[in-house]
Amino acid sequence: MACGPRTRRGGRAVADPTTVTTDSADSADTSTRAAVEKALGRLDLDTKARLLSGQDSWSLPAVPHIGLRSVVMSDGPIGVRGVHWTADDPSVALPSPTALAATWDPELARRAGHLLAQEARRKGVHVLLAPTVNLHRSPLGGRHFEAYSEDPYLTGEIGTGYVAGVQDGGVATTVKHFVANDAETERFTVDNRVDARSLRELYLAPFEAIVKNARPWGVMAAYNGVNGATMTEHRALQRDVLRGEWGFDGFIVSDWMAARDTVRALTGGLDVAMPGPRTVYGEALAAAVRDGRVPESDVDDAVRRVLTLAARVGALDGAAPAVAPADRPRPVDGDALAREIARRSFVLLRNQGTRGTDGREPVLPLETTGPCKVRSLALIGAAARDARVLGGGSALVFPEHIVSPLDGLRAALPAEVPLTYAVGADPTDELAPAGAGFELRAVVRDAKGRVLGESRLPGGQVQWLDDFPDGVTYEELHTVETVGTFTPRESGAHSFGTRGLGGLRLVVDGQVLFEGEERPVEVDDPFEAFLGAPVCRGRVELTAGVPVEVSLTCAVVRPEGSLWRAVCFSLIHRAPERDADELLEEAVAAATAADTAVVVVATTESVESEGFDRRDLRLPGRQDELVRRVAATGTPTVVVVNAGSPVEMDWRDDVAAVLLSWFPGQEAGAALADVLLGAEEPAGRLPTTWPRRLVDAPVREVAPTEGQLVYEEGVFIGHRAWERRGATGPAPAYWFGHGLGYTEWSYEAMDFVPGGEDDVLGTVTVRIRNAGARAGREVVQIYLAVPEGEDGREERPVRRLAGFAPVAAAPGETAEVAVPLRRRAAEVWDEARGTWRLVTGTYTAEAAHSAADRRLSAPVPVPAR
Repeated sequence: MACGPRTRRGGRAVADPTTVTTDSADSADTSTRAAVEKALGRLDLDTKARLLSGQDSWSLPAVPHIGLRSVVMSDGPIGVRGVHWTADDPSVALPSPTALAATWDPELARRAGHLLAQEARRKGVHVLLAPTVNLHRSPLGGRHFEAYSEDPYLTGEIGTGYVAGVQDGGVATTVKHFVANDAETERFTVDNRVDARSLRELYLAPFEAIVKNARPWGVMAAYNGVNGATMTEHRALQRDVLRGEWGFDGFIVSDWMAARDTVRALTGGLDVAMPGPRTVYGEALAAAVRDGRVPESDVDDAVRRVLTLAARVGALDGAAPAVAPADRPRPVDGDALAREIARRSFVLLRNQGTRGTDGREPVLPLETTGPCKVRSLALIGAAARDARVLGGGSALVFPEHIVSPLDGLRAALPAEVPLTYAVGADPTDELAPAGAGFELRAVVRDAKGRVLGESRLPGGQVQWLDDFPDGVTYEELHTVETVGTFTPRESGAHSFGTRGLGGLRLVVDGQVLFEGEERPVEVDDPFEAFLGAPVCRGRVELTAGVPVEVSLTCAVVRPEGSLWRAVCFSLIHRAPERDADELLEEAVAAATAADTAVVVVATTESVESEGFDRRDLRLPGRQDELVRRVAATGTPTVVVVNAGSPVEMDWRDDVAAVLLSWFPGQEAGAALADVLLGAEEPAGRLPTTWPRRLVDAPVREVAPTEGQLVYEEGVFIGHRAWERRGATGPAPAYWFGHGLGYTEWSYEAMDFVPGGEDDVLGTVTVRIRNAGARAGREVVQIYLAVPEGEDGREERPVRRLAGFAPVAAAPGETAEVAVPLRRRAAEVWDEARGTWRLVTGTYTAEAAHSAADRRLSAPVPVPAR
């Protein structure tokens, strides 16, 4: 549990503990239960079965005669997309979930939830399909950026804050993906083999914490299996553990297309099978009841939970919503919060002395006044101009604007400080959906060529899932034409292409680049099969600033047996390819002529995205070479790493500073300028240990063998595994919890007082002082180390994270925090008895700046109880 400290100059300031919980998710009161039972009693079997699956891709059906309105769902880890998968319906885009976890601040996560609930209500959404609380088991996990941390305790605390915040606003969450969905390879079919202890102590732990502390209204069942049972059918975990042991009273929804068997899903505890209308529930479920294969009472239980969900979000007449409109949080400024989270999440990994009269002062923050002020700045990197602010896949949203690092620094730098920009190295040679310079609209026609409707299309992607322009139905539409103009930023040979299925015709500046048909191909991922692969269709010589007409017409294909009523295709583009050596030379020249160089390196959507795992941890393209060559100029070099998960940085000791910006959301450049120029401090701490090289990582395997992925490492992942190696193995590049700031902290005193609630061992009190010259923020991390000389029969981690507290203080101020230590930190899962067992002895509580930088300690006696 995180606690909020008070600060003052000198003396003693005792913290006021705050819990990140919510009363808004209380079980339905008597009147609500009565309304639910009344509504249930008026439903026939067919209607009940229909209520347990989507009427389309994103919503459950309405039943007007019982006062039930349609319940709408939306993806929402970092922004609420809504039912429109298009840039024409913009959303606030917050930093990635891993960035949010890097703030180590559950209360900030709660505020993020308030904003997302506000966005959900604006878009008519009742249920957010988030948060993702799977663990960073391996750095190769392709969806790493969408989850919080390698540590189950930190994950549970941040997830609790997020869920509480969203549900404060009267919007439901679905905590996902239950459970052990920690990699993407063969994700629809893989059977993850996890021993009972590791499952309890690691992978179930964040779900348990969130269910007990934030009481979410939903949980999403994963695609994968665990120990032989597909999760949508896993009775032991869904019914016995989630509902029985933990008391979860919300609904369980399948991941999209994860439900496979009508009888096994219902008896296994799955309430809702998404999407619809084609589903294993509905007519198939009603038939199973009539055939005697499932009892109708199981259907009734699932419908009760769906009706309770509707009551909680205000979609059932006769039942008061869980949160009245007057009790919702105050309106949130989305731009301001996105900027605050970004700068609070940035992790300063390195900041070595390279300026000042003696060359010993850290390079950051860059000063714009005084004797050490920056006289000129070179900004280098493709991602500096076109920042990657989001991860790929279902977390994608379309912000109304994006502030790039180039935009942010131009706006923030004084006029007398010249800023030069160079690409340096392009991280990708792939085409991307049409963006800057394109003005497009989509025109829909029937088979006779009659216009049915049209819509504005800010980007080059048409992605309509059961949501079409006014006047258009899926049954009538025949062709969709993306048409408009393109004004290039650069002269040269521009590449154009297509992604999608059906009959395609691509025309640019009067030239027909492609006319033909793309058919579905056999791939493991049904989403990829539907979307098709990106294909370059040709190049056209264009002049910067001169607009040309472009169009891509798609004769829509309807794959047989598809669960989707959807149209998805894209016009894709790439600017002229420059000679790679020439780009590097331009960057070197810019850095040589500047007082300071800032190099922004990044991963791409082909490296980090939903649907596949990473093959390595290298930066794509020639970006590593770019950093080395810029650093070799002797100009102080700051490297900004724009990535959602670890990357190898063999140049890190050769540069002045390394700043990790994650996927920083729509205000990326503004937040980066705040931090680089010292208006704000980078306050993030690593939520995951970063290896020097992939080969050093303790856990690397993400690919199943004959359909099974065995978690051979047991309870040793992340910092637990790195510490287990001790001095016998390679050290990481940066430990869990690491992060520098712009001030120094002195850890002055630490005490432990035993006693408290039944689940509390006692309370650790830590006093620290801001010993630097400017205000700053520290995260006091509390680790609990096992008793010295323990015989090892438990095979326990050397220490585990047991608590933390973010602290802010002015120069010279002291701050005191009180952090309760939960009993669970000294417990192990006893596989033989099937229960938690307290391991007694004298532990050591350690107050730390990171897992490897432990400053103070105090004994923690744990007697038998």
